[in-house]
Amino acid sequence: MAGTSEQRLAEIADSFFRPAVRDLVPYEPGKPVEEVQRELGLDRVVKLASNEGPFGPFPAALEAIARSAPELNRYPDGGAYRLRTALAELHDLRFEAVAVGAGSDGLVDGLSQIALDPGDEIVCGWPSFPSYGIDARKLGAVPTTVPLRDDRYDLEAMLGAITPRTKLVYVCHPNNPTGTMNTRAELDAYFDGIPDHVLTVLDQAYFEYIDDPDYADGIAEYLKAGRRIVVLRTFSKIFGLAGLRVGYALAPPAVVTALGKVRRAFDITTPAQEAALASLGDAQEVRRRRLENAEQRTEVERILREHGLEPAGPAVANFLYCDLGENSRPLFEQLLREGVIVRPTHGFGGPTAIRVTVGTAEENAFLAQALDRVSAMAAKAG
Repeated sequence: MAGTSEQRLAEIADSFFRPAVRDLVPYEPGKPVEEVQRELGLDRVVKLASNEGPFGPFPAALEAIARSAPELNRYPDGGAYRLRTALAELHDLRFEAVAVGAGSDGLVDGLSQIALDPGDEIVCGWPSFPSYGIDARKLGAVPTTVPLRDDRYDLEAMLGAITPRTKLVYVCHPNNPTGTMNTRAELDAYFDGIPDHVLTVLDQAYFEYIDDPDYADGIAEYLKAGRRIVVLRTFSKIFGLAGLRVGYALAPPAVVTALGKVRRAFDITTPAQEAALASLGDAQEVRRRRLENAEQRTEVERILREHGLEPAGPAVANFLYCDLGENSRPLFEQLLREGVIVRPTHGFGGPTAIRVTVGTAEENAFLAQALDRVSAMAAKAG
């Protein structure tokens, strides 16, 4: 029986593990709904913590997953040939310029593996997506984090942080967790000033949500113009496939070849590949979800302000960031007890803030009710 006292598992000393791994603080995922329900005895829990899209896979993707099920005794196509071909056609690029990974996060890990030796450096803004620094530290490389300016990436200051040891610069666009973007002019100036030995990773995981005319398309405007750039995209957000883990990178062919050398043989499952392929042809549903998100983002902004919380902005994706000016975990815990999971952003470099994902209209109304109850309890305690 598992867990019996007769078990005597070996003790492994800390000295066995590489120092870079020993000292690593891993990425902290959002709490699962089921766990919160079990821990707190709640009938209803709404998760607004992990920036997932509130809608499920496209109908065509669900059908593709079902069709693939009888063949799950076979390994997937390790080279993801059909998916890469479709993505190359979609973006008018060569097949050799497309790589796929287990979400865009898996490609960040791969880029670290192909580029970074101990002592090499990366540069990114901060607060920002933790994997940039975590994956560098795994390899003994050094993350240089540049403070945001007005809750946005300070690209000018990031140029100033580059040294001869810098290999990768990450530009989270829009930035996670703040939800803000840089203008086209700011990015143009950045690329005009970047040294030739640096590869820029433009993370556009939320690309499909954004309709701001000043938001640059990294593929059309920089990759195809010959810049030293990798553009990351994903099916995890607006396409509703976060649970299948499939993202992609558009990059110079040499980078794609190198990524192919370090990836695991069968990283992208058959259902993931088939669902992603089936999701590519429905521009109308993408537009519907983008418009619905924009409408509900405005509503969540209103709800937060009504309860004394000021979101960073302008926010352009499917989440909002509020700096409380004090440790955000107490508010996180209070909302948790009311059945709403938000993200305290300590792991992102923002210990005084929360990030709130835009949900459906019904989920956002539930958030408003939870904040009402938290506010009422605070007033009573005061």
